[in-house]
Amino acid sequence: MSARPTGVTILAILEIIGGILSLLGGIASIAVAGIFMAGIPIAGAALGMIFVAMGIVLVLVGILAFVVAYGLLKGRGWAWTLALILSIIGIILGAVSLIQGSPSSLVGIIINLIIIYYLTRPHVKQYFGKI
Repeated sequence: MSARPTGVTILAILEIIGGILSLLGGIASIAVAGIFMAGIPIAGAALGMIFVAMGIVLVLVGILAFVVAYGLLKGRGWAWTLALILSIIGIILGAVSLIQGSPSSLVGIIINLIIIYYLTRPHVKQYFGKI
C-alpha cells in the first residue's frame, strides 16, 4: 500500500467532524422528543416520535461517518466505495433540494463533485487498492 494522500486524511477528518455533529444532533433530537412527549399529551407524543426517529437516524449516520473515517485512514477499499456512494447520494439529494428551490444546496453538490473527482485520481485509487 502506498502512503496515504493528504486529501484522504482531510476527508477522514471531515467525516469525523460530520460524525460528531450527527451524533450531537441525534442526541438533541431525542432530548427534544422527551420534552414534547412529557409536555403535550396526544399531539406531543406523535411529534415526539418523529423527533425520536430523526434522532435515531442521525445517530446511525454519525456512527457510519466514524466507520468511513476509519476505513479512509486505513486505506480500506470498502471505505473508498462507500465514500463514493455517499457523495453520489449527496449530489442526488442536493439536486432534489435545488429543484425544490434551495440554491444553497449547490454548494453541497459542488463539494460532492470535488470529492468524487478526488477519489477517482490514480494515486488515491492506488492507495485504496482500486487500480
